[in-house]
Amino acid sequence: MAMHDFLHFCSRPLLGRLGGMKTSPSTTNQQAASSPPASAAALRLQGVHKSFHTNQGPFEAVAGIDLEVGTGEIVAFLGPNGAGKTTTIDMMLGLTVPTSGTITVFGRTPRAAVEAGEISAVLQTGGLLRDLTVRETVTAIAALHGAKERIDTVMERTDIMSLAKRKVSKCSGGEQQRLKFALALLPDPRLLILDEPTAGMDVSARRSFWATMRQDAVAGRTVLFATHYLEEAQEFAERTVLIGAGRVLADGPTAQLREMTGGRVVSALLPTGRPTTPAVQALRAVDSVSSVRLTGQRVLVTGPDSDAAARMLLNELGATDLEITTPTLEAAFMALTGEES
Repeated sequence: MAMHDFLHFCSRPLLGRLGGMKTSPSTTNQQAASSPPASAAALRLQGVHKSFHTNQGPFEAVAGIDLEVGTGEIVAFLGPNGAGKTTTIDMMLGLTVPTSGTITVFGRTPRAAVEAGEISAVLQTGGLLRDLTVRETVTAIAALHGAKERIDTVMERTDIMSLAKRKVSKCSGGEQQRLKFALALLPDPRLLILDEPTAGMDVSARRSFWATMRQDAVAGRTVLFATHYLEEAQEFAERTVLIGAGRVLADGPTAQLREMTGGRVVSALLPTGRPTTPAVQALRAVDSVSSVRLTGQRVLVTGPDSDAAARMLLNELGATDLEITTPTLEAAFMALTGEES
């Protein structure tokens, strides 16, 4: 992404002045005259397709996505490389338009939502002015937003106050991500789109970042993020949307998606000196058990209700060293896409 595209999300006054982002006066007046309904979804995609022309012919990167995100939701937007995530995010932000279908942000077009300061983004690509200090960068963008009074608040919230006098060129990758986050918060947007937002951050910075996101969601800000850190999605996203080949493969509460791999796994050691076959047969007869695997004396029991299997193992079969594990989002990701994250 070029610098002007990055600033596109930092300053609505720059819209129409920078290359590729022009808006006709009639369109602008029409958008300004129509206010979105108060009950409008934060983000709505309906029948969205996006095709590109290549040397090999037309390529459909997005093949019909329907998605609605409500106000205050934290949604993980996941998929393997080439799934259409970046193309879809670009359309959500108005950087490109669908070949067919519609996208609205709080009832407006993405471009109009950007102009209104209702949507901001932290993207993987995009430049920062390396010769400016961190504070100079925040101050410049705040001036364009008319948000100078928010400078200190935003810098404190994103933990970059200690970097205020440091040149951007001297900041680490994680520190630059925090600076981009600060710039995205300056207009106080109702919707944040985040693409790999914690890339380059250490564990402490990542936890601080997500603590801030949770506070914002409670206050009504909507967050949609793409990440390769599936443990982040598992821990912080209430809802996960998984896409592949330009389509939605799964969409639901993150906890439910984790269960799609077959439920919890109960692991235990069967008593030595006893035949294992009767124990395996007894476990397989339990209604809530979907599979039983035996390796030596250790048995692995999978099913949606781990309690019944655990009771039988402990009370009837004399098992020891019992552990119950919940399926990970990583396992669901691999099961649904056939790829590692």
